[in-house]
Amino acid sequence: MRAPAILFLLCWSVDIASAADSCMTCHSALEEGTKGPSTLIKNDVHIAHGLSCADCHGGDRSSDDPAIAMSKAKGFKGKPARTAIPKFCASCHANPDIMRKFAPAERVDQYELYQTSVHGKRLAAGDANVATCIDCHSVHDIRPVKDGMSPVYPLHVAETCSRCHSDKVKMAPYKIPTNQFEEYRTSVHGEAMTKRGDLSAPTCASCHGNHGAKPPEAESVAAVCGTCHVLFAQLYDKSVHKAVFSGGAPSGSGGGGCIVCHSNHGIHQPSTAMLVGPHAVCSGCHDAGTAPAQTAARMAAWIDGLDRALKQSETVLARAEEYGMEVSEAQLRLTDGRENLVKSRLALHAIDAGEMRKPVDAGMAIARETLAAGQAALREKDFRRWGLAVSVLLIGIAILAIRFLIRRVESNGSREMGGPQ
Repeated sequence: MRAPAILFLLCWSVDIASAADSCMTCHSALEEGTKGPSTLIKNDVHIAHGLSCADCHGGDRSSDDPAIAMSKAKGFKGKPARTAIPKFCASCHANPDIMRKFAPAERVDQYELYQTSVHGKRLAAGDANVATCIDCHSVHDIRPVKDGMSPVYPLHVAETCSRCHSDKVKMAPYKIPTNQFEEYRTSVHGEAMTKRGDLSAPTCASCHGNHGAKPPEAESVAAVCGTCHVLFAQLYDKSVHKAVFSGGAPSGSGGGGCIVCHSNHGIHQPSTAMLVGPHAVCSGCHDAGTAPAQTAARMAAWIDGLDRALKQSETVLARAEEYGMEVSEAQLRLTDGRENLVKSRLALHAIDAGEMRKPVDAGMAIARETLAAGQAALREKDFRRWGLAVSVLLIGIAILAIRFLIRRVESNGSREMGGPQ
């Protein structure tokens, strides 16, 4: 009788354990594959905090009877309607008392922000196709933002947004372009994020916001860019472009401010080719030969000239260093020249030739100084080589002379010893 009793106790304990979460027990038996809630939820942040299915869906997880477990009398909500999801999530995430218990550092205004977003406003108007919480964060396998597998981890944000924004069918009713993600991937921001792993690089949310997502208006573009590019924004605010673009961008530019010259999603590495040449952005507003076009060409020549001068100095100093010459002080000085090159490119945003000329002149002076130091080191190297060659030659002559004298002495000694006695 002992064996059946033990078996009974084991079965009873299993039933009690199962009854502790009948949702998991039931779904584990019904689901196939690895995409069901009972499997996905193992990695969910809510489970990690000790919550369960019933905390979101309601019901009585302690009952094995489906009629009781999923009874509305027990608060069972089941699957929420898509249009109700933001408010459904907000029942906890907008409650400071609940969030303070589980994630005290988490903001509790996401739902409020969502309601101000393009997505939230369209949802409130009855458009069920717009993004809700689950489209970005997933459903049962919601991971923390810092989790590398999370769809809202910085490396994945752009791809997550592209699930909708690169879908031509979804975007057709809104007349929104679907090439933003492809442009972003080729941009300086996208390459910094994906190729260099720079998690501080801008993604969609950096410019548009996350829960309160909306496109920046033309008059606020520079302010958005200026959150990262502070010095550029300060100079731009002083420029003639600020007043021009604040009143509306040129026809066909698609917006105002920084994006007139730099674009928005496909921002590429700036160069002087933007100022002059077949792909110059200045030509979109200024005809060739006009005073502004000539100023742009002059500024491009200054920057390119300084860049070439610094590279020439760098090459000469590198050669001198290879020969073992001491040029560390000049190389250190060259870093000041490169800083002036950066300052000259920065000053370009003020569209003030006089202000831009200051760092260019300072940089050119350093380029000349360091080039002269490198050339002097190479001349000294040549002088040392000639001196060494002359020294070796003189030493060789001295050795030959000594050998000649030794042989002469030995020859005289031999004759003296072999003479008449």
